This record gives sequence, C-alpha cells and structure tokens, in this order.
Amino acid sequence: MPRIFIITGEASGDLHGAHLAQALREADPNVELHGVGGPHMAAVPVTLLPGIERVDVIGVPGPKAVMVAIGNLRRLAEHLRATKWDAVVLVDHPGTNLRVARFAKQAGHRVVYYIAPQFWAWRPGRIRQMQQYVDHVAVILPFEPELYRRAGVRCTFVGRPLLDAVAPSYDQAEVRRRLGLASAGPIIGLLPGSREQEVHRLLPLLLESAGALKQEFPNLGLVLAQARSVSESWLNGPIRASGLPVAIARDQANEVMAASDLLLVASGTATLQAAIVGTPMIITYRTSWVGWQIAKRLVRVQWAGLANLVAGREIIPELIQSNATVDRMVSEALRLLRDRPAWERMRGELRAVRDALGTPGASRRAAQVVLSECRA
Repeated sequence: MPRIFIITGEASGDLHGAHLAQALREADPNVELHGVGGPHMAAVPVTLLPGIERVDVIGVPGPKAVMVAIGNLRRLAEHLRATKWDAVVLVDHPGTNLRVARFAKQAGHRVVYYIAPQFWAWRPGRIRQMQQYVDHVAVILPFEPELYRRAGVRCTFVGRPLLDAVAPSYDQAEVRRRLGLASAGPIIGLLPGSREQEVHRLLPLLLESAGALKQEFPNLGLVLAQARSVSESWLNGPIRASGLPVAIARDQANEVMAASDLLLVASGTATLQAAIVGTPMIITYRTSWVGWQIAKRLVRVQWAGLANLVAGREIIPELIQSNATVDRMVSEALRLLRDRPAWERMRGELRAVRDALGTPGASRRAAQVVLSECRA
C-alpha cells in the first residue's frame, strides 16, 4: 500500500493537489494519502497534518507571520524525518516547496515535483536545488522536458491541468444567455487579474479602453470575470466611475472567455486559459516602477504571455508597462474587431497552442509518475 505525502501552497495548489490525490485513489484504491493543503485536498479526502494549513506567507509579511511560517516549516521537517513515506509530492509554489524538498530528501524520501519551478523564466539557480533534491519532475508545458533533461533531472511531460477544467467547445449563444448578455454588438471580456494590486492597476485601464471602444461600437457589450479571490469592493468603485454597463460573472472565467469576441486580459495563467478556450485577446500588465526595474533584471523570457511562450513567437499582442496605454489598447482591439481575417488567424494560432499542450488527463498522468516512484 503506497504511502504518499502531498504538500501544496496557495489555493490553486490546493486544487491541483486535490485533483492529483483523486487520480491517485482511482489508480490505486489502497493508497494512503496525507499532506498539507486546504479544503479541496481535505474533501478527497487527504489526511491533513493538523495545525498546518500552509507553510508560506502571503504578500509582505509581518514579524508574526514570518515566525508562524518558520514554525510550520520546522514542524513539517520534523514530521518528514519521523515518518516513512514512499513518495513526497510537492505541488507548485517553489519558494517554499524547494525548501521542503531538501528536508524530504535528507529524510530519505523519494521526491516528486508536480507543476515545477519555471527556472527558465527567472531564478535559474533553482535548477541546482532540483538536481540535488528532486527525483522526478512532472511538467506541464511542452518545452520544459528538454530543459530539465539537459540539466540531468528526470522529467515527464504530463500536460496542462487547465485542459481538464475547460470544455472541448462552448455554445457561445447559450453561454451569453446564461450570463445575461443580450448585446447586439461585439462583446468584450475584461479579466483584470486575481490579486488586489493588479486589479487596482489594470481595471481603470481596461474600463477606459472599453469606453473608447464603445464610442466606435455603440452596441458593445462588456462582461468582467471576477476571480474568487477578488473582492467586489475592488471592482465597484472603478466600474461606477466609468459609467459603463458591465456585467460581472463571479468564478466563471471560462464562460466569460467563451462568450466574448475579444478579451482584454492581465498577463498570467488566464492568458493560457483563454488560448485553450480559443478567444482572441490582448495581453496587458502594469506594475510599480520598482517592481518593473526588478522584473527587467530577473525575467529571462521574451514574452509575458504563456500562450506566446508555447507558440515560440508573439501571436497575441502584449502591452506591458509603458506600452499599456488606452491608445495602444484601443488600436489593437479595433484591428482585431474590424479585420476578420486577422481575428480568424489568431483563432487558428490559439488552436495550435491548445494542441501543443497535450490532451486532458494531466492529473492522471502525474499520478502514474508518483506511483512509479513509489515502486522505485
């Protein structure tokens, strides 16, 4: 009977960990699952280590939060040293999980990393930690296996978990009906991000751009995808100030993407999600001056959008930092809304990105990697 310990970070990691745990139970009903996670993992069920909901800190931590995180890491390290596991599985969240990998390896456990650190994008020194402390990496982007193999780290491409969360196709008219979108003109989807600072920086830009587009298309419809982590108070003020009629769909990003003719979307995982749905988009992002200076020195990739990285070229316009202006946003949007062949070309390029991501079943394939390490 395999005994497996799964460690996740933030909410998305808890969800990925839960899907992995469910796939492990389906592959081997006798598997014994323990770990550190949240409500999704507990619901599988996974037996959670009591008293430790997370081993990281959020945002800029105060002294108390730092001390709690250090205490939790120590407790987790002691648990790993005192308990025998056939595999310790780390899910995403490299800032904390690479430390845990060291504890687990020093305790004599086999270590599997699922949704691995993007060392190719920034902090390349992390690959040395992977070489030292990780036995097998289950990666989710198609260009990652070669990079890990070149570094001498055993690696398996399992595909993108997002493929399991996005329907193969959507009936746009039905989705619009369910969201209450009755506009006779094009519909623009707004995705301002899932963190407070990015919403505060990007939402006014998206709304001002939408207002300018509405002058060109009086029947333009607007729908905003509200992430579960986004408070309504972050949205209400800017929307009221804009005077625009904006429908809000909470925790329905896929549906907003499917209902829209064009998306204005914050750089991040949502750009790859939109590529899987297949809706043309414009990617944008703004951060503080200090944050931008740091990013320019650390980030090692040419594009911000994951879909562009998978494609290996800029198939989606990226308006980042000083280029993230209303004039640029409106110009790119008008080009795609008025030039149907350009819109269709992007749709075709997004289909190629989706095909490159593999097929649904990432959690199932990752479970087989974990079980193979248990047998090893």
